[in-house]
Amino acid sequence: MIWCVLMIGILLPQSSAHPGFFTSIGQMTDLIHTEKDLVTSLKDYIKAEEDKLEQIKQWAEKLDRLTNTATKDPEGFVGHPVNAFKLMKRLNTEWSELENLVLKDMSDGFISNLTIQRQYFPNDEDQVGAAKALIRLQDTYNLDTDTISKGNLPGVKHKSFLTAEDCFELGKVAYTEADYYHTELWMEQALMQLEEGEVSTIDKVSVLDYLSYAVYQQGDLDKALSLTKKLLELDPEHQRANGNLRYFEYIMTKEKDTNKSASDDPSDQKTTPKKKGIAVDYLPERRKYEMLCRGEGIKMTPRRQKKLFCRYHDGNRNPKFILAPAKQEDEWDKPRIIRFHDIISDAEIEIVKDLAKPRLSRATVHDPETGKLTTAQYRVSKSAWLSGYEDPVVSRINMRIQDLTGLDVSTAEELQVANYGVGGQYEPHFDFARKDEPDAFQELGTGNRIATWLFYMSDVSAGGATVFPEVGASVWPKKGTAVFWYNLFASGEGDYSTRHAACPVLVGNKWVSNKWLHERGQEFRRPCTLSELE
Repeated sequence: MIWCVLMIGILLPQSSAHPGFFTSIGQMTDLIHTEKDLVTSLKDYIKAEEDKLEQIKQWAEKLDRLTNTATKDPEGFVGHPVNAFKLMKRLNTEWSELENLVLKDMSDGFISNLTIQRQYFPNDEDQVGAAKALIRLQDTYNLDTDTISKGNLPGVKHKSFLTAEDCFELGKVAYTEADYYHTELWMEQALMQLEEGEVSTIDKVSVLDYLSYAVYQQGDLDKALSLTKKLLELDPEHQRANGNLRYFEYIMTKEKDTNKSASDDPSDQKTTPKKKGIAVDYLPERRKYEMLCRGEGIKMTPRRQKKLFCRYHDGNRNPKFILAPAKQEDEWDKPRIIRFHDIISDAEIEIVKDLAKPRLSRATVHDPETGKLTTAQYRVSKSAWLSGYEDPVVSRINMRIQDLTGLDVSTAEELQVANYGVGGQYEPHFDFARKDEPDAFQELGTGNRIATWLFYMSDVSAGGATVFPEVGASVWPKKGTAVFWYNLFASGEGDYSTRHAACPVLVGNKWVSNKWLHERGQEFRRPCTLSELE
Protein backbone atom coordinates (compact mmCIF):
# COMPACT_ATOMS: atom_id res chain seq x y z
CA MET A 1 0.00 0.00 0.00
CA ILE A 2 1.27 3.50 -0.90
CA TRP A 3 1.21 6.28 1.67
CA CYS A 4 1.18 10.03 1.13
CA VAL A 5 1.43 13.22 3.18
CA LEU A 6 -1.33 15.82 3.39
CA MET A 7 -0.39 19.49 3.20
CA ILE A 8 -1.72 19.98 6.74
CA GLY A 9 0.91 17.63 8.05
CA ILE A 10 -1.03 14.45 8.89
CA LEU A 11 -0.32 11.15 7.18
CA LEU A 12 -3.24 9.17 5.81
CA PRO A 13 -3.80 5.77 4.20
CA GLN A 14 -4.11 5.88 0.42
CA SER A 15 -6.65 3.91 -1.66
CA SER A 16 -7.53 3.94 -5.33
CA ALA A 17 -10.97 5.18 -6.36
CA HIS A 18 -13.45 3.41 -8.59
CA PRO A 19 -16.71 4.81 -9.96
CA GLY A 20 -19.90 3.26 -8.67
CA PHE A 21 -21.37 0.38 -10.64
CA PHE A 22 -24.26 -2.02 -10.36
CA THR A 23 -24.96 -5.63 -11.30
CA SER A 24 -28.57 -6.76 -11.66
CA ILE A 25 -30.00 -9.70 -9.75
CA GLY A 26 -30.44 -11.53 -13.06
CA GLN A 27 -26.75 -11.24 -13.82
CA MET A 28 -25.79 -12.20 -10.28
CA THR A 29 -28.00 -15.29 -10.60
CA ASP A 30 -25.97 -16.22 -13.67
CA LEU A 31 -22.81 -15.72 -11.61
CA ILE A 32 -24.11 -18.23 -9.04
CA HIS A 33 -24.39 -20.84 -11.80
CA THR A 34 -20.95 -19.86 -13.11
CA GLU A 35 -19.44 -20.34 -9.67
CA LYS A 36 -21.22 -23.69 -9.29
CA ASP A 37 -19.74 -24.81 -12.62
CA LEU A 38 -16.28 -23.75 -11.46
CA VAL A 39 -16.67 -25.65 -8.19
CA THR A 40 -17.58 -28.78 -10.20
CA SER A 41 -14.52 -28.22 -12.38
CA LEU A 42 -12.37 -27.73 -9.27
CA LYS A 43 -13.65 -31.01 -7.81
CA ASP A 44 -12.79 -32.78 -11.06
CA TYR A 45 -9.29 -31.36 -10.81
CA ILE A 46 -8.96 -32.52 -7.19
CA LYS A 47 -10.14 -36.01 -8.20
CA ALA A 48 -7.56 -36.11 -11.00
CA GLU A 49 -4.82 -35.08 -8.58
CA GLU A 50 -5.96 -37.72 -6.09
CA ASP A 51 -5.89 -40.40 -8.82
CA LYS A 52 -2.40 -39.26 -9.79
CA LEU A 53 -1.19 -39.37 -6.18
CA GLU A 54 -2.74 -42.83 -5.77
CA GLN A 55 -0.73 -44.09 -8.77
CA ILE A 56 2.44 -42.53 -7.35
CA LYS A 57 1.67 -44.08 -3.97
CA GLN A 58 1.33 -47.55 -5.58
CA TRP A 59 4.69 -47.02 -7.31
CA ALA A 60 6.29 -46.01 -4.03
CA GLU A 61 4.93 -49.05 -2.16
CA LYS A 62 6.04 -51.47 -4.88
CA LEU A 63 9.54 -49.95 -5.06
CA ASP A 64 9.78 -49.82 -1.29
CA ARG A 65 9.21 -53.59 -1.08
CA LEU A 66 11.76 -54.25 -3.86
CA THR A 67 14.48 -52.03 -2.38
CA ASN A 68 13.97 -53.44 1.10
CA THR A 69 14.55 -56.96 -0.26
CA ALA A 70 17.44 -55.93 -2.50
CA THR A 71 19.39 -54.00 0.16
CA LYS A 72 19.45 -57.01 2.51
CA ASP A 73 21.62 -58.98 0.08
CA PRO A 74 22.59 -56.73 -2.86
CA GLU A 75 25.03 -59.16 -4.50
CA GLY A 76 22.72 -62.12 -4.17
CA PHE A 77 19.78 -60.03 -5.47
CA VAL A 78 21.50 -58.86 -8.67
CA GLY A 79 23.10 -62.26 -9.08
CA HIS A 80 19.71 -63.39 -10.33
CA PRO A 81 19.60 -62.52 -14.04
CA VAL A 82 15.89 -61.57 -13.95
CA ASN A 83 16.49 -59.15 -11.06
CA ALA A 84 19.46 -57.66 -12.90
CA PHE A 85 17.36 -57.15 -16.04
CA LYS A 86 14.45 -55.61 -14.14
CA LEU A 87 16.78 -53.26 -12.23
CA MET A 88 18.18 -51.99 -15.54
CA LYS A 89 14.67 -51.66 -16.92
CA ARG A 90 13.36 -49.77 -13.88
CA LEU A 91 16.19 -47.28 -13.77
CA ASN A 92 16.28 -46.75 -17.52
CA THR A 93 12.58 -46.49 -18.35
CA GLU A 94 10.22 -46.90 -15.39
CA TRP A 95 11.70 -44.12 -13.29
CA SER A 96 11.37 -41.86 -16.33
CA GLU A 97 7.72 -42.83 -16.57
CA LEU A 98 7.30 -42.06 -12.88
CA GLU A 99 9.00 -38.71 -13.38
CA ASN A 100 6.59 -37.89 -16.20
CA LEU A 101 3.66 -38.88 -14.00
CA VAL A 102 4.85 -36.61 -11.17
CA LEU A 103 5.37 -33.73 -13.59
CA LYS A 104 2.04 -34.25 -15.35
CA ASP A 105 -0.17 -31.13 -14.92
CA MET A 106 -3.69 -32.21 -14.01
CA SER A 107 -4.99 -28.61 -13.81
CA ASP A 108 -5.33 -27.97 -17.55
CA GLY A 109 -9.10 -28.58 -17.63
CA PHE A 110 -9.79 -26.47 -14.55
CA ILE A 111 -7.53 -23.58 -15.65
CA SER A 112 -9.05 -23.63 -19.14
CA ASN A 113 -12.58 -23.47 -17.72
CA LEU A 114 -11.57 -20.72 -15.28
CA THR A 115 -10.06 -18.67 -18.12
CA ILE A 116 -13.26 -18.96 -20.17
CA GLN A 117 -15.52 -18.05 -17.26
CA ARG A 118 -13.33 -15.20 -16.03
CA GLN A 119 -14.68 -12.90 -18.75
CA TYR A 120 -18.05 -12.96 -16.94
CA PHE A 121 -16.57 -12.24 -13.50
CA PRO A 122 -17.35 -8.98 -11.66
CA ASN A 123 -14.59 -6.36 -11.68
CA ASP A 124 -13.46 -3.76 -9.17
CA GLU A 125 -16.34 -1.47 -10.13
CA ASP A 126 -18.89 -4.20 -9.42
CA GLN A 127 -17.37 -4.94 -6.02
CA VAL A 128 -17.28 -1.26 -5.09
CA GLY A 129 -20.86 -0.88 -6.34
CA ALA A 130 -22.01 -3.72 -4.09
CA ALA A 131 -20.25 -2.11 -1.12
CA LYS A 132 -21.92 1.22 -1.83
CA ALA A 133 -25.26 -0.55 -2.02
CA LEU A 134 -24.79 -1.95 1.49
CA ILE A 135 -23.89 1.51 2.81
CA ARG A 136 -26.94 2.98 1.03
CA LEU A 137 -29.20 0.40 2.69
CA GLN A 138 -27.59 1.13 6.03
CA ASP A 139 -28.64 4.78 5.80
CA THR A 140 -32.05 4.35 4.22
CA TYR A 141 -33.30 1.68 6.63
CA ASN A 142 -31.52 2.89 9.78
CA LEU A 143 -29.46 -0.28 10.14
CA ASP A 144 -26.46 -0.39 12.44
CA THR A 145 -23.28 -2.10 11.32
CA ASP A 146 -23.66 -4.98 13.78
CA THR A 147 -27.14 -5.83 12.45
CA ILE A 148 -25.84 -5.92 8.88
CA SER A 149 -22.70 -7.82 9.87
CA LYS A 150 -24.74 -10.52 11.61
CA GLY A 151 -27.18 -10.72 8.69
CA ASN A 152 -30.22 -9.89 10.82
CA LEU A 153 -32.25 -8.39 7.98
CA PRO A 154 -36.04 -8.72 7.54
CA GLY A 155 -37.28 -11.31 5.08
CA VAL A 156 -33.92 -13.08 4.57
CA LYS A 157 -33.99 -16.74 3.56
CA HIS A 158 -30.25 -17.35 3.50
CA LYS A 159 -28.59 -15.70 6.48
CA SER A 160 -25.01 -14.61 5.92
CA PHE A 161 -22.34 -12.91 8.01
CA LEU A 162 -19.72 -10.27 7.35
CA THR A 163 -16.20 -11.06 8.53
CA ALA A 164 -13.90 -8.45 10.02
CA GLU A 165 -12.15 -8.37 6.67
CA ASP A 166 -15.48 -7.68 4.91
CA CYS A 167 -16.19 -4.80 7.31
CA PHE A 168 -12.68 -3.48 6.70
CA GLU A 169 -13.27 -3.51 2.93
CA LEU A 170 -16.57 -1.63 3.34
CA GLY A 171 -14.75 0.96 5.44
CA LYS A 172 -12.10 1.33 2.74
CA VAL A 173 -14.74 1.91 0.06
CA ALA A 174 -16.25 4.68 2.18
CA TYR A 175 -12.76 6.07 2.77
CA THR A 176 -12.09 6.18 -0.98
CA GLU A 177 -15.22 8.33 -1.35
CA ALA A 178 -13.98 10.64 1.46
CA ASP A 179 -17.03 9.43 3.40
CA TYR A 180 -15.35 9.40 6.80
CA TYR A 181 -18.62 8.97 8.68
CA HIS A 182 -19.18 5.48 7.25
CA THR A 183 -15.45 4.77 7.31
CA GLU A 184 -15.58 5.20 11.08
CA LEU A 185 -18.68 3.01 11.48
CA TRP A 186 -17.30 0.07 9.49
CA MET A 187 -13.76 0.26 10.85
CA GLU A 188 -15.19 0.26 14.38
CA GLN A 189 -17.24 -2.83 13.48
CA ALA A 190 -14.13 -4.56 12.11
CA LEU A 191 -12.19 -3.64 15.26
CA MET A 192 -14.97 -4.91 17.52
CA GLN A 193 -15.05 -8.30 15.75
CA LEU A 194 -11.27 -8.60 15.97
CA GLU A 195 -11.35 -7.77 19.69
CA GLU A 196 -14.01 -10.45 20.16
CA GLY A 197 -11.42 -12.96 18.95
CA GLU A 198 -12.33 -13.41 15.30
CA VAL A 199 -9.44 -14.90 13.33
CA SER A 200 -8.77 -12.71 10.31
CA THR A 201 -6.26 -11.89 7.61
CA ILE A 202 -6.31 -8.24 8.69
CA ASP A 203 -4.90 -6.93 11.94
CA LYS A 204 -5.94 -4.27 14.42
CA VAL A 205 -3.10 -1.99 13.36
CA SER A 206 -4.47 -1.66 9.82
CA VAL A 207 -7.98 -1.01 11.10
CA LEU A 208 -6.84 1.58 13.66
CA ASP A 209 -4.80 3.31 10.97
CA TYR A 210 -7.92 4.09 8.90
CA LEU A 211 -10.17 4.58 11.92
CA SER A 212 -8.01 7.21 13.62
CA TYR A 213 -7.78 9.26 10.44
CA ALA A 214 -11.55 9.03 9.75
CA VAL A 215 -12.27 10.18 13.30
CA TYR A 216 -9.79 13.07 12.94
CA GLN A 217 -11.46 14.18 9.68
CA GLN A 218 -14.77 14.45 11.54
CA GLY A 219 -13.27 16.78 14.09
CA ASP A 220 -12.97 14.47 17.10
CA LEU A 221 -9.33 15.12 17.93
CA ASP A 222 -9.47 13.52 21.39
CA LYS A 223 -10.74 10.22 20.00
CA ALA A 224 -8.26 10.34 17.11
CA LEU A 225 -5.41 10.81 19.60
CA SER A 226 -6.67 7.95 21.78
CA LEU A 227 -6.92 5.59 18.79
CA THR A 228 -3.45 6.55 17.60
CA LYS A 229 -2.00 5.74 21.03
CA LYS A 230 -3.83 2.40 20.94
CA LEU A 231 -2.25 1.69 17.55
CA LEU A 232 1.22 2.50 18.89
CA GLU A 233 0.73 0.12 21.81
CA LEU A 234 0.41 -2.64 19.19
CA ASP A 235 3.13 -1.33 16.87
CA PRO A 236 5.45 1.20 18.60
CA GLU A 237 7.53 1.62 15.42
CA HIS A 238 4.60 2.57 13.19
CA GLN A 239 6.04 5.55 11.34
CA ARG A 240 2.81 7.21 10.26
CA ALA A 241 1.14 6.79 13.66
CA ASN A 242 4.16 8.33 15.41
CA GLY A 243 4.00 11.30 13.07
CA ASN A 244 0.26 11.67 13.56
CA LEU A 245 0.64 11.44 17.33
CA ARG A 246 3.05 14.38 17.36
CA TYR A 247 0.77 16.33 15.04
CA PHE A 248 -2.36 15.68 17.14
CA GLU A 249 -0.56 16.69 20.32
CA TYR A 250 0.68 19.85 18.62
CA ILE A 251 -2.84 20.78 17.47
CA MET A 252 -4.32 20.08 20.91
CA THR A 253 -1.65 22.22 22.59
CA LYS A 254 -2.35 24.99 20.11
CA GLU A 255 -6.10 24.78 20.77
CA LYS A 256 -5.54 24.90 24.55
CA ASP A 257 -3.43 28.03 24.18
CA THR A 258 -6.12 29.60 21.97
CA ASN A 259 -8.87 28.71 24.44
CA LYS A 260 -6.81 30.05 27.32
CA SER A 261 -6.27 33.41 25.65
CA ALA A 262 -9.96 33.51 24.71
CA SER A 263 -10.95 32.88 28.34
CA ASP A 264 -9.07 36.03 29.33
CA ASP A 265 -11.32 38.00 26.99
CA PRO A 266 -14.86 36.57 27.17
CA SER A 267 -15.94 38.59 24.12
CA ASP A 268 -13.52 36.55 21.97
CA GLN A 269 -14.67 33.12 23.12
CA LYS A 270 -15.56 30.85 20.24
CA THR A 271 -16.42 27.20 20.01
CA THR A 272 -15.77 25.03 16.99
CA PRO A 273 -18.59 22.55 16.48
CA LYS A 274 -17.59 19.07 15.48
CA LYS A 275 -18.68 17.89 12.07
CA LYS A 276 -21.59 15.50 11.95
CA GLY A 277 -21.34 12.76 9.38
CA ILE A 278 -24.03 12.68 6.68
CA ALA A 279 -24.39 10.71 3.50
CA VAL A 280 -22.11 11.99 0.75
CA ASP A 281 -25.06 11.98 -1.67
CA TYR A 282 -27.27 14.03 0.68
CA LEU A 283 -30.49 15.49 -0.72
CA PRO A 284 -32.60 18.15 1.08
CA GLU A 285 -35.62 15.81 0.99
CA ARG A 286 -33.65 12.71 1.92
CA ARG A 287 -35.00 12.49 5.45
CA LYS A 288 -38.63 12.40 4.26
CA TYR A 289 -37.75 10.05 1.39
CA GLU A 290 -35.99 7.56 3.68
CA MET A 291 -38.80 7.69 6.25
CA LEU A 292 -41.28 6.77 3.52
CA CYS A 293 -39.02 3.92 2.41
CA ARG A 294 -39.19 2.57 5.97
CA GLY A 295 -42.97 2.92 6.07
CA GLU A 296 -42.78 5.83 8.51
CA GLY A 297 -44.29 8.46 6.25
CA ILE A 298 -47.19 10.82 6.59
CA LYS A 299 -50.43 9.03 7.35
CA MET A 300 -53.59 9.99 5.50
CA THR A 301 -56.37 11.39 7.68
CA PRO A 302 -59.41 9.15 8.30
CA ARG A 303 -61.59 11.59 6.35
CA ARG A 304 -59.38 11.28 3.28
CA GLN A 305 -59.09 7.51 3.69
CA LYS A 306 -62.88 7.17 3.55
CA LYS A 307 -62.79 8.61 0.04
CA LEU A 308 -60.54 5.81 -1.21
CA PHE A 309 -62.38 2.85 -2.73
CA CYS A 310 -61.93 -0.50 -4.43
CA ARG A 311 -64.01 -1.10 -7.55
CA TYR A 312 -64.37 -3.11 -10.73
CA HIS A 313 -63.36 -1.09 -13.79
CA ASP A 314 -64.65 -1.87 -17.28
CA GLY A 315 -62.50 0.67 -19.14
CA ASN A 316 -65.50 2.91 -19.86
CA ARG A 317 -67.59 0.05 -21.29
CA ASN A 318 -64.68 -1.43 -23.20
CA PRO A 319 -65.88 -4.79 -24.64
CA LYS A 320 -62.76 -6.55 -23.33
CA PHE A 321 -63.59 -5.66 -19.72
CA ILE A 322 -67.38 -5.71 -19.57
CA LEU A 323 -67.57 -9.42 -18.69
CA ALA A 324 -64.21 -9.52 -16.85
CA PRO A 325 -63.65 -6.06 -15.37
CA ALA A 326 -60.30 -5.08 -13.88
CA LYS A 327 -59.86 -4.80 -10.11
CA GLN A 328 -59.06 -1.21 -9.20
CA GLU A 329 -57.97 0.26 -5.86
CA ASP A 330 -57.31 3.86 -4.86
CA GLU A 331 -53.83 4.14 -3.32
CA TRP A 332 -53.80 7.94 -2.89
CA ASP A 333 -56.09 10.87 -3.60
CA LYS A 334 -53.85 13.83 -4.57
CA PRO A 335 -52.18 13.00 -6.83
CA ARG A 336 -54.60 10.24 -7.66
CA ILE A 337 -52.70 6.95 -7.71
CA ILE A 338 -54.66 3.89 -8.78
CA ARG A 339 -53.56 0.27 -8.41
CA PHE A 340 -54.83 -2.43 -10.76
CA HIS A 341 -54.79 -5.93 -9.25
CA ASP A 342 -54.15 -9.18 -11.19
CA ILE A 343 -53.52 -7.13 -14.31
CA ILE A 344 -50.55 -9.07 -15.67
CA SER A 345 -50.20 -12.86 -15.44
CA ASP A 346 -47.18 -14.82 -14.23
CA ALA A 347 -46.76 -16.27 -17.74
CA GLU A 348 -46.71 -12.78 -19.28
CA ILE A 349 -44.23 -11.62 -16.67
CA GLU A 350 -41.82 -14.44 -17.48
CA ILE A 351 -42.01 -13.71 -21.21
CA VAL A 352 -41.31 -10.01 -20.63
CA LYS A 353 -38.38 -10.84 -18.34
CA ASP A 354 -36.95 -13.37 -20.80
CA LEU A 355 -37.13 -10.79 -23.60
CA ALA A 356 -35.45 -8.15 -21.45
CA LYS A 357 -32.68 -10.16 -19.76
CA PRO A 358 -30.26 -10.36 -22.73
CA ARG A 359 -30.48 -6.57 -23.18
CA LEU A 360 -30.29 -5.36 -19.61
CA SER A 361 -27.85 -2.48 -19.28
CA ARG A 362 -27.24 0.36 -16.85
CA ALA A 363 -30.37 2.53 -16.72
CA THR A 364 -30.09 6.08 -18.04
CA VAL A 365 -31.76 9.41 -17.25
CA HIS A 366 -32.30 12.64 -19.17
CA ASP A 367 -29.64 15.24 -18.43
CA PRO A 368 -31.61 18.51 -18.00
CA GLU A 369 -28.66 20.54 -19.29
CA THR A 370 -27.91 18.59 -22.46
CA GLY A 371 -31.24 16.84 -22.98
CA LYS A 372 -29.33 13.63 -23.66
CA LEU A 373 -29.48 10.26 -21.92
CA THR A 374 -26.77 9.56 -19.37
CA THR A 375 -26.11 7.31 -16.37
CA ALA A 376 -26.41 8.76 -12.88
CA GLN A 377 -25.56 7.60 -9.36
CA TYR A 378 -29.08 8.41 -8.18
CA ARG A 379 -30.54 5.80 -10.54
CA VAL A 380 -29.06 2.38 -9.87
CA SER A 381 -30.73 -0.34 -11.90
CA LYS A 382 -30.54 -2.28 -15.14
CA SER A 383 -33.14 -1.72 -17.84
CA ALA A 384 -34.16 -2.74 -21.34
CA TRP A 385 -36.74 -1.47 -23.85
CA LEU A 386 -39.30 -3.69 -25.59
CA SER A 387 -41.32 -2.77 -28.69
CA GLY A 388 -44.83 -4.01 -29.34
CA TYR A 389 -43.90 -5.61 -32.67
CA GLU A 390 -41.28 -7.87 -31.01
CA ASP A 391 -43.72 -10.22 -29.31
CA PRO A 392 -47.51 -10.61 -29.17
CA VAL A 393 -47.38 -10.45 -25.37
CA VAL A 394 -45.78 -6.98 -25.40
CA SER A 395 -48.35 -5.79 -27.95
CA ARG A 396 -51.16 -7.22 -25.85
CA ILE A 397 -49.84 -5.49 -22.72
CA ASN A 398 -49.67 -2.16 -24.57
CA MET A 399 -53.28 -2.49 -25.71
CA ARG A 400 -54.37 -3.41 -22.18
CA ILE A 401 -52.86 -0.16 -20.90
CA GLN A 402 -54.69 1.77 -23.64
CA ASP A 403 -58.02 0.09 -22.91
CA LEU A 404 -57.84 0.70 -19.15
CA THR A 405 -56.49 4.27 -19.21
CA GLY A 406 -58.36 5.50 -22.26
CA LEU A 407 -55.12 7.01 -23.54
CA ASP A 408 -53.54 6.43 -26.95
CA VAL A 409 -50.38 4.28 -26.61
CA SER A 410 -49.27 4.78 -30.21
CA THR A 411 -47.32 7.88 -29.10
CA ALA A 412 -46.08 6.31 -25.87
CA GLU A 413 -42.50 5.24 -25.28
CA GLU A 414 -41.58 1.58 -25.56
CA LEU A 415 -42.16 -0.67 -22.57
CA GLN A 416 -39.20 -0.21 -20.23
CA VAL A 417 -38.27 -3.25 -18.12
CA ALA A 418 -36.10 -2.58 -15.07
CA ASN A 419 -34.41 -4.84 -12.55
CA TYR A 420 -33.44 -3.44 -9.16
CA GLY A 421 -31.14 -5.78 -7.28
CA VAL A 422 -30.03 -5.40 -3.67
CA GLY A 423 -29.47 -1.68 -3.07
CA GLY A 424 -31.04 -0.77 -6.43
CA GLN A 425 -32.87 2.56 -6.32
CA TYR A 426 -34.06 5.62 -8.21
CA GLU A 427 -33.94 8.75 -6.05
CA PRO A 428 -36.74 11.37 -6.10
CA HIS A 429 -37.44 12.61 -9.63
CA PHE A 430 -40.18 13.76 -11.98
CA ASP A 431 -41.26 11.70 -14.96
CA PHE A 432 -42.35 14.81 -16.89
CA ALA A 433 -40.10 17.53 -18.29
CA ARG A 434 -40.16 20.84 -16.43
CA LYS A 435 -40.19 24.25 -18.08
CA ASP A 436 -36.47 24.69 -17.47
CA GLU A 437 -35.72 21.62 -19.64
CA PRO A 438 -37.91 22.12 -22.71
CA ASP A 439 -35.84 19.87 -24.98
CA ALA A 440 -36.04 16.75 -22.81
CA PHE A 441 -38.33 14.83 -25.21
CA GLN A 442 -37.87 16.92 -28.33
CA GLU A 443 -36.38 14.01 -30.28
CA LEU A 444 -39.58 11.99 -29.72
CA GLY A 445 -41.86 14.69 -31.11
CA THR A 446 -44.78 13.50 -28.99
CA GLY A 447 -44.88 16.15 -26.28
CA ASN A 448 -44.44 15.73 -22.57
CA ARG A 449 -45.10 12.60 -20.50
CA ILE A 450 -48.76 12.91 -19.59
CA ALA A 451 -48.99 9.76 -17.45
CA THR A 452 -47.06 6.82 -15.99
CA TRP A 453 -48.13 3.16 -15.89
CA LEU A 454 -45.95 0.94 -13.68
CA PHE A 455 -46.19 -2.88 -13.53
CA TYR A 456 -44.81 -4.74 -10.49
CA MET A 457 -43.45 -8.03 -11.84
CA SER A 458 -42.11 -9.47 -8.57
CA ASP A 459 -42.71 -9.37 -4.85
CA VAL A 460 -39.92 -7.86 -2.75
CA SER A 461 -38.95 -9.38 0.60
CA ALA A 462 -38.00 -6.01 2.14
CA GLY A 463 -37.74 -2.46 0.82
CA GLY A 464 -38.31 -1.41 -2.77
CA ALA A 465 -41.39 0.79 -2.28
CA THR A 466 -42.40 3.53 -4.73
CA VAL A 467 -42.73 6.68 -2.63
CA PHE A 468 -43.98 10.22 -3.28
CA PRO A 469 -42.07 12.52 -0.87
CA GLU A 470 -44.11 15.64 -1.71
CA VAL A 471 -47.33 14.10 -0.39
CA GLY A 472 -46.13 11.24 1.84
CA ALA A 473 -47.48 8.31 -0.19
CA SER A 474 -45.83 4.87 -0.20
CA VAL A 475 -46.83 2.20 -2.72
CA TRP A 476 -45.42 -1.27 -2.03
CA PRO A 477 -44.54 -3.80 -4.74
CA LYS A 478 -47.01 -6.62 -5.29
CA LYS A 479 -46.48 -9.05 -8.13
CA GLY A 480 -49.12 -8.94 -10.85
CA THR A 481 -50.35 -5.44 -10.01
CA ALA A 482 -49.79 -2.06 -11.67
CA VAL A 483 -50.12 1.56 -10.56
CA PHE A 484 -51.15 4.50 -12.72
CA TRP A 485 -51.03 8.26 -12.25
CA TYR A 486 -51.12 11.43 -14.34
CA ASN A 487 -47.93 13.51 -14.41
CA LEU A 488 -49.65 16.50 -15.99
CA PHE A 489 -52.86 18.29 -15.15
CA ALA A 490 -55.46 18.34 -17.93
CA SER A 491 -54.25 21.87 -18.69
CA GLY A 492 -50.83 20.46 -19.60
CA GLU A 493 -49.11 21.94 -16.54
CA GLY A 494 -46.84 19.60 -14.58
CA ASP A 495 -48.14 18.13 -11.31
CA TYR A 496 -45.21 18.62 -8.96
CA SER A 497 -46.84 16.42 -6.32
CA THR A 498 -45.99 13.40 -8.54
CA ARG A 499 -42.29 13.62 -7.64
CA HIS A 500 -41.49 10.02 -6.71
CA ALA A 501 -38.68 7.57 -6.03
CA ALA A 502 -37.90 3.86 -6.10
CA CYS A 503 -36.61 2.96 -2.64
CA PRO A 504 -33.53 0.73 -2.38
CA VAL A 505 -34.24 -2.99 -2.35
CA LEU A 506 -33.18 -4.22 1.10
CA VAL A 507 -33.73 -7.95 0.60
CA GLY A 508 -34.88 -9.61 -2.58
CA ASN A 509 -35.24 -8.78 -6.24
CA LYS A 510 -37.47 -6.15 -7.82
CA TRP A 511 -38.67 -6.41 -11.41
CA VAL A 512 -40.85 -3.64 -12.83
CA SER A 513 -41.91 -2.47 -16.27
CA ASN A 514 -43.33 0.91 -17.08
CA LYS A 515 -45.03 2.74 -19.91
CA TRP A 516 -44.68 6.50 -20.26
CA LEU A 517 -47.64 7.91 -22.20
CA HIS A 518 -47.21 11.23 -24.03
CA GLU A 519 -49.45 14.21 -24.80
CA ARG A 520 -49.70 13.72 -28.55
CA GLY A 521 -52.85 11.82 -29.48
CA GLN A 522 -54.66 12.55 -26.21
CA GLU A 523 -56.33 15.80 -27.36
CA PHE A 524 -59.80 14.23 -27.50
CA ARG A 525 -59.17 11.47 -24.98
CA ARG A 526 -58.27 13.92 -22.21
CA PRO A 527 -59.38 17.41 -23.24
CA CYS A 528 -57.70 20.51 -21.79
CA THR A 529 -59.32 22.56 -19.04
CA LEU A 530 -59.26 26.29 -18.43
CA SER A 531 -57.71 25.96 -14.96
CA GLU A 532 -53.97 25.28 -14.72
CA LEU A 533 -54.39 22.99 -11.71
CA GLU A 534 -57.16 20.77 -13.06
